[in-house]
Amino acid sequence: MKKFIFCLLCLSTCLLFVGCSNFNPPNNVNEYTMDLSYNAEEKSVSGKMQLSYINQSDNTMNEVKFHLYPNAFRENSKANVVSLANSQKAYPNGKSYGNITINNVKLNDSQCQSAIEGDDQNILSVPLAEELYPDDRVNIEIEFVTVLANINHRLGYGENCINICNFYPVACVYENGEFMTDIYNSNGDPFYSQIAKYNVIFTYDNCFTLASTGEQQLEKTDTKTTAKISANGVRDFALVLSEKFNVITSQYKDTEIKYYYTTDTQPENSIKIAKQTVELFSEKIGEYPYNQLSVVETNFVHGGMEYPNLVMISDDLANYEDYQMVIVHEIVHQWWYGVVGNNQYQYGWIDEGLTEYTTALFYDYYPEYNKTSAQVVRNASTAYSTFMKVYSDVLGQVDTSMNRKLNQFATEPEYVYNTYTKGLLMFATIKDIIGEKDFFKCLSYYYKTCAYSEVKPEQLVWCFVKASGKNLENLFNAWIDGKVIIMGVE
Repeated sequence: MKKFIFCLLCLSTCLLFVGCSNFNPPNNVNEYTMDLSYNAEEKSVSGKMQLSYINQSDNTMNEVKFHLYPNAFRENSKANVVSLANSQKAYPNGKSYGNITINNVKLNDSQCQSAIEGDDQNILSVPLAEELYPDDRVNIEIEFVTVLANINHRLGYGENCINICNFYPVACVYENGEFMTDIYNSNGDPFYSQIAKYNVIFTYDNCFTLASTGEQQLEKTDTKTTAKISANGVRDFALVLSEKFNVITSQYKDTEIKYYYTTDTQPENSIKIAKQTVELFSEKIGEYPYNQLSVVETNFVHGGMEYPNLVMISDDLANYEDYQMVIVHEIVHQWWYGVVGNNQYQYGWIDEGLTEYTTALFYDYYPEYNKTSAQVVRNASTAYSTFMKVYSDVLGQVDTSMNRKLNQFATEPEYVYNTYTKGLLMFATIKDIIGEKDFFKCLSYYYKTCAYSEVKPEQLVWCFVKASGKNLENLFNAWIDGKVIIMGVE
């Protein structure tokens, strides 16, 4: 790995840090305007999306490309949306399929000949009538219908809830002279997106309650509810519907915290830990910059999933202690991934490893949960060593490097242990070396400096070096490149 050099792009995102609305999101971002409706009978979302797309690169563009994530759920897709081990849990009623259909595309109000392409029909390519120069905008209008599969996943419907996430054409990130067009993968979170503005109108039957990214204004008729939703400075937009939601609320400064649940028997404790998480890390790292946060218990194959202003918590976790831990983890993602973004496909450890260790630190400040970060680290070290022994016995040699794309991890456990577990251990080691005070100083500096940008490993490391005043580059390199030997604690 080359010596880390700080990217000047990160400096350009330095922002003043004042109060709850401390960050003013940049204006030179894509702006999504969507008019959507949910068809309960067909289990589909249809609508029109208008995107004011800005060329944020230094190159001229001749086309704009979009991810079509719902096509990963279609029949005969090359992508696996869940691992074989999780298939039965994801599809309790048998295999089911969904997709996205593009019905019309316009460019600056004129018809446009777009194309579905990519390795797995996962990309919509929209050719531009003329070159788009840096900082110039073009208006792209797309009419689409997304059909949901019967699957307990980010996009799909289950017994209690309907998860509508990654459901619309999402503008691909353009960097290094090309669009990032990686196909869906069952490992991790196969997404990479930039900060944007959203103004969404979403219409659905009155029998449902809606949780969403952004701030809602609701209008009702006899049969339908229309939500007008605005979200600024977010990198995704997500919705969850249910006929069974109970809702309770709490408040942290200007932020309303809502808890949507269906089966949880301890809702007051769940919203309590959600508020504690927002409060602690607003204090220790930097203020949560939005006026809304929704914590949503839903049908989900994994433990949880983060979206801006909305976190999903699986209703199928083994015990309530795990449930609370997932609440903390997913809310911490509002800092790591939400405000400070990264390419989750290429560098999953950046947000997952840091989130995992930040979650462990939570317990040092709330002793009522009978857990400490030291205990979490010991357990993680033992688990990682066990993983290494098992994989070494089976495969002879294990790749423990961390800078790999999702499709370069042979199995889901290999991804999890090298991204979450090893990432946690790496940051725990850094904290032990520089001390807790300087560690939080590094987190705060990283958060403030890189807010609303997408970082690469060298930017994260530079922030830690700068804030701590210590040369940590070689240490980070050794962990990331797989040179560190981790011994478990029995």
